[in-house]
Amino acid sequence: MRNKILLFGTIMLAVIILISLVGPLFTNVQEGTEEQRMVFINSTTYERAPFPPSLQHPFGTDDDGRDILSLIIMGAKDTLLLIFSITVIRYLAAIVLAFLGSSKKSPFRLLIYGLNGFAASLPLIFAAILFITMPMFTFSPNRVIWIILFLSLTDVGKVAFIIQQSMSSLSHSQFVEAGVTVGNKPLGLFTRYYLPNLLPELIVQFFMDLGKVALLLGQLGILSIFVTQVFVQTNYGYGELQNTSLNWSTLLGMARSDILRGFWIPFFPALALTFLIFTFNFIGEGLRQHFSRV
Repeated sequence: MRNKILLFGTIMLAVIILISLVGPLFTNVQEGTEEQRMVFINSTTYERAPFPPSLQHPFGTDDDGRDILSLIIMGAKDTLLLIFSITVIRYLAAIVLAFLGSSKKSPFRLLIYGLNGFAASLPLIFAAILFITMPMFTFSPNRVIWIILFLSLTDVGKVAFIIQQSMSSLSHSQFVEAGVTVGNKPLGLFTRYYLPNLLPELIVQFFMDLGKVALLLGQLGILSIFVTQVFVQTNYGYGELQNTSLNWSTLLGMARSDILRGFWIPFFPALALTFLIFTFNFIGEGLRQHFSRV
């Protein structure tokens, strides 16, 4: 196979998916997520977590004595679901928005320009921090849904703008003009002529954006801003945000303060996220090369 980048990326993604589906079924992985802060060497000697990498714990343990490799395996599925959910919603919304804004007189065209300008002027990481930390969303029972929608739709203007510009270039092609001649309505033109020709570029950009979303979640994790948290009332007038997932950005954020006690605690979740980002970039670049030769 000539396209080695696509081959490597596909194998890497297949390994991650296999681990996310099969890994949590193993008993030792499930037991590895249980806390074990102290281990007795003999009747008078004991060691306290975190424990460094060893044969028993290849990636070491965290401050609670949980096996980091087991945590990464258990969080792989949630990580993939979170990243794919954000990106799929973004692209579905962008396709709909691009269609609605295909007419030069459509108000949705102005909306696309406005959203694209917003995305260009304010980095997504800052917009995410401003939104996620707002009290009305922090204490909302649907906090996770709101954050996923925000992270999806904040960058939707850029994707819709790219689609719109590609449609503008295709509008002067002979096959589109032929479609207009035979009486296709805007929806027919979009589904039969524009979208099939834009699909290769959209697929490439989709996988590239998967990597960008993974990077964004990692950045939020480093700042201890977690997506999968819910507010739980612990006493009258008191409450706290509790994590509901072991996704890799959450593991990275929770381990940030432990870097001086054990470098391996944040290192391996960061390594897992880096591996995932490279995976999506490899697939995206491999698909770009594949479609350019077709």
